[in-house]
Amino acid sequence: MIKPINKAVFPVAGLGTRFLPATKAMPKEMLPVVDKPLIQYAVEEARDAGIDQIIFVTGRGKTVLLDHFDHSFELEHVLDERGKTGVLDEMHRAMTKPGQISSTRQQQPLGLGHAVWCARHFIADEAFAVLLADDLIMGEPGCLKQMMDVYKETGGNIVASEEVSPEHTNRYGILDVVEDDGVLARAKGLVEKPEPSEAPSNLCIIGRYILQPEVFGHLSEQGEGAGGEIQLTDALAKTIPDMPFHGLRFKGTRFDCGSKLGFLEANIAFALARGDLGPDVAEMLKKYV
Repeated sequence: MIKPINKAVFPVAGLGTRFLPATKAMPKEMLPVVDKPLIQYAVEEARDAGIDQIIFVTGRGKTVLLDHFDHSFELEHVLDERGKTGVLDEMHRAMTKPGQISSTRQQQPLGLGHAVWCARHFIADEAFAVLLADDLIMGEPGCLKQMMDVYKETGGNIVASEEVSPEHTNRYGILDVVEDDGVLARAKGLVEKPEPSEAPSNLCIIGRYILQPEVFGHLSEQGEGAGGEIQLTDALAKTIPDMPFHGLRFKGTRFDCGSKLGFLEANIAFALARGDLGPDVAEMLKKYV
């Protein structure tokens, strides 16, 4: 039986050191792409895929993430008085219903696997999704919705995947592929950040996952992997003998907003795609390129 998926985990405890000093007092997930923070794009993608329970794994100084999806009564009152109904409606669309958002703390920076493990009591024995807000994906339908559609056929664990330059395999989790039809690849193993000479392929994992709860049993071992951290990839590799594992080449464009260049590119791409900004942005760019 393929378990339904209603919950999504968002690991948002990172310090965002690549964007200092901007992230000294503001979570990196609140950095705006045009006029919407990264975390809102990720939450909206999850909602569009049918997720109705959001679980944030946070750290110190991250309460603004929860506030962003709540009412701001003073601001809403001012907008209403000034007749700014369009902005007010946009704010209301961002908010969640009562009880839809939960949070827990990752008290030590021990890696992505540890962050996901911190959400175990919210998930219990259900299948669930994981979304990393740093990976912003422009696609229609959204990346997670594409994965959900495939999951209904395959079950098991599924990750979003794309091919990377062979020299960059040491930046990602890499699939050891046994079957591949050009869209969906079945893996017989996973390797976290292998050197190019040791990589089994150049098909990497990016920040979207559909996971079975059995992964928590392996994460509970708290074994250190690459970089001395508890790697989600290592735990997923241990599930492969017991259930299917697939990588989906999603339709869309991924922007690595954990890097400055990727973040800037995302702002340009999303601005160009908007009817109210695109033509003016295209004209502006002519001054610089």
